[in-house]
Amino acid sequence: MAAKMKERKAELIEKFAVHEGDTGSPEVQVALLTERINHLAEHLRTHKKDHSSRRGLLKLVGQRSRQLKYLTKKDRNRYLAIIGSLGLRK
Repeated sequence: MAAKMKERKAELIEKFAVHEGDTGSPEVQVALLTERINHLAEHLRTHKKDHSSRRGLLKLVGQRSRQLKYLTKKDRNRYLAIIGSLGLRK
């Protein structure tokens, strides 16, 4: 399980990296947060009463929201590209 998560994380970093060795750009951070959010949302569908995980999910959503807000102010085209590729905000 952990090896699969590691591979998926490396795959996301490679796909959304702005330059070689990039792990901290807003695009990479938003992609990783989105992956974790989707994973937690799936967990909460089966474990409806897991309130601590729900709180963690809400914190991740807020973090992603802040990253997207920063990216909107910094470079609108990069923002539009990332939400298009991740399928956020129809």
